[in-house]
Amino acid sequence: MTDIQELLLSRIRDVADYPEPGVMFKDITPLLADPAAFTALTDALAEIAASTGATKVVGLEARGFILGAPVAVRAGLGFIPVRKAGKLPGATLAQAYDLEYGSAEIEVHAEDLSAEDRVLIVDDVLATGGTAEASIQLIRRAGAEVAGLAVLMELGFLGGRARLEPALGLSPLEALLAL
Repeated sequence: MTDIQELLLSRIRDVADYPEPGVMFKDITPLLADPAAFTALTDALAEIAASTGATKVVGLEARGFILGAPVAVRAGLGFIPVRKAGKLPGATLAQAYDLEYGSAEIEVHAEDLSAEDRVLIVDDVLATGGTAEASIQLIRRAGAEVAGLAVLMELGFLGGRARLEPALGLSPLEALLAL
């Protein structure tokens, strides 16, 4: 394990039985409250943005906003929020996707992306991959290219990587921590 991985992991708190019994929630608020850890995380994700040749960063609601916006600033790139349906004003592109129980929909302002853009998707956790897969489809429908997906942590036992690799094609999926 690298020094940065040890630092990041030491600032993630396990919360048992949240949001429901049997779930071990990974709370990143202690990491965000620690300026050294938050800076290290931002720097690591900005390096991924640079290595993928990204021109924009997309952050997935809601913790992807917290991580993605400073990454975009650090890397000198634009930031695009992908929001839950009904949260963005004006014309949007929407993408529906299935959840364990039911479905959800995300949206983006299509005019914020163009055919010249290479987009790095940033989020805190890769779990089952449903939201990330929908965001890949949404970015492509907006005419942009997906440069890759970068997350703070991947919960490998939930199978998100296997779900996303076909959708990502040759674009990388980078997880700073594999749990």
